[in-house]
Amino acid sequence: MSLLLATSLLLRALAIPLLAKVGWIDFSTQKIANRDVLLLLCLGLGSLQLLCLQSGSWWDMGLSAIAGLILFIALFPFWAMRKVGAGDVKLMAAMPFVIGGSNLAVFSVLLLIFAVITAVAVKNPFLLPAGMFRVYIQHMDRKGVAPFGVPISAAAICTIAMQIGLSAFS
Repeated sequence: MSLLLATSLLLRALAIPLLAKVGWIDFSTQKIANRDVLLLLCLGLGSLQLLCLQSGSWWDMGLSAIAGLILFIALFPFWAMRKVGAGDVKLMAAMPFVIGGSNLAVFSVLLLIFAVITAVAVKNPFLLPAGMFRVYIQHMDRKGVAPFGVPISAAAICTIAMQIGLSAFS
């Protein structure tokens, strides 16, 4: 494993606890801080830049930039209609940089799975084990909010863990 690849994976590994923090704070307060999204974006850009230097191709960086822009433009109307929060839109637009353009398909499938699990949990809180946790989810359902940062963070964490695992065994 080259030094550039190892450093790139380290930057992505550093994003895992930050993503966990973003998911937890979004779950508990329905807010995603701009500084957290900016820090994730910086970690992702640094990681992608190292990978691009190693490969000699800037394709992954360009693909991530295009995907981030498309996601921002696609989700912006949902923010304007108050269906998702601004933090969710910004976090989603930063994700292609954090996970890399070549892993967008894996991230998308994981995001779909975690989003369905979140929607089922919010709409059917009686399926959850703990009483206090269940009451909190029922409160979110009555307010009409769902913490979309949680499935985004979970999908990104799983994608990064998969990248690190595959790199360790290759």
